[in-house]
Amino acid sequence: MSRLLVGPFNRVEGDLEVALEVQDGRVTSAQVNATMYRGFEQILQGKPAHDALVYVPRICGICSVSQSVAATRALADLGGITMPANGQHATNLILATENLADHLTHFYVFFMPDFCRPIYAAHAWHPELVRRFATDTGAGVRLAIAARQRWLMLLGTLGGKWPHTHAIEPGGSSRAIDAAERVRLLARVREFRAFLEREMFASPLDVFNAIDSEEALWQWYAHNPHAGDVRLFLRLVHDAQLQHLGPGPGRYLSYGAYAQAHDSAAAPAQEGVAPTQGGFVLARGVWCDGLLGQPGSAQALDVSRITEDATHAWLVDGGVPLHPLHGVTQPLMDKAGAYTWNKAPRLNQQVVETGAIARQLVSGQALVRDVVMRHGGTVYTRVLARLVELARMVGEMENWLHQIVPEQPFCVPTHLPKDGQGVGLSEAARGSLGHWVCLEGGRIANYQIVAPTGWNFSPRDATGQPGALEQALVDAPVRDGEQTPVAVQHIVRSFDPCMVCTVH
Repeated sequence: MSRLLVGPFNRVEGDLEVALEVQDGRVTSAQVNATMYRGFEQILQGKPAHDALVYVPRICGICSVSQSVAATRALADLGGITMPANGQHATNLILATENLADHLTHFYVFFMPDFCRPIYAAHAWHPELVRRFATDTGAGVRLAIAARQRWLMLLGTLGGKWPHTHAIEPGGSSRAIDAAERVRLLARVREFRAFLEREMFASPLDVFNAIDSEEALWQWYAHNPHAGDVRLFLRLVHDAQLQHLGPGPGRYLSYGAYAQAHDSAAAPAQEGVAPTQGGFVLARGVWCDGLLGQPGSAQALDVSRITEDATHAWLVDGGVPLHPLHGVTQPLMDKAGAYTWNKAPRLNQQVVETGAIARQLVSGQALVRDVVMRHGGTVYTRVLARLVELARMVGEMENWLHQIVPEQPFCVPTHLPKDGQGVGLSEAARGSLGHWVCLEGGRIANYQIVAPTGWNFSPRDATGQPGALEQALVDAPVRDGEQTPVAVQHIVRSFDPCMVCTVH
């Protein structure tokens, strides 16, 4: 048996190391190390409550809106504040803009360029993949970066700027949208739709969204196999064995994405847009896989059953896992048995996976449920779920813009109590994000954040149970002489890590 230390990884937000035990060309055990400590949860202690809205977006430069949304929901929960319908629509638009930009970036800049490596040169799809996805020079990459730049211009109108947008408040959005701006925003969303339909899917999004099984997916592929970058991804799935690579824990968590307003003044929903489920476009809950080839099942989420275990983190450990409302984040660098700055979040003492795959499973998306029933949570199904979400949410954004009534309020005044506690749950591109806040005398006494990569890249807990990525890496192939195994990189990237959000 040999030990292999992989990292730092390129094209990853933040620093990451993975220690692998390898035997007979296969990974037998993995330990995932989030190598930074940043201290945001300590910085917030003693600050006035609204200061959180300035500090937490700066946790990350690529998913700052997600942090803002979770913080505003925590303060709104603490104060019993309800956004007006326009404020909810605007907040959803701001969050969806960032999330879809992340999905686009993951596909074109983070994931697909790994298949341009010389190790894949013998495959028939390799020359076309290099032409489309080679870093800096790929035609598809260049077009996607340009489309992303124009897409993020939405946030100039919706939120004033990006990143670290400050328009989102517990009472709604402080940036009202007038009728002329709504028309311009719709034009920008339709421009993005046109890019997706022309370059990425090479198909109307409505046609792709209607695919309800893996068999129908491959029929869609066969209809025009050399058109579009999504079909190019599908071409390499079987050659690279992505459907078998990186199986996760089989349990998936979604806090529910894009809370929906119910306001009689709002315009009716647009035809062809999925109805909300439990107050969200993408439902809240837990999904548990069945046996391969058998359906899984959805379960209700009990947020009180979330805990964080610091046994193997360089943090003070009280000996028992703590709910985030009572959590402690205090460094202890020389702690025996620790190997990461990341705590180990658990739900009902179990490991869960979070992300687009979880959102689509819990919300009943037929194609994702079918591919996961056949293959489980793997590199293939995680990436496919992001593509499904990218295609699906463009129509929802058009719907929210149609529902905005410019004459109605976007934000209501907020008055927070001096003492109390609140929880803000949201869905970032990478998965479930939770903020827990406790106020005493009008100032923050405790603030704890559990980020998506915290769930997916968690270390072992006190029982020795590995985190989701640590489980997914077991049995990954390692070729002789590989110092950075390509299969390991595919698995890591399939979770789309954001390490700076993980370690506060």
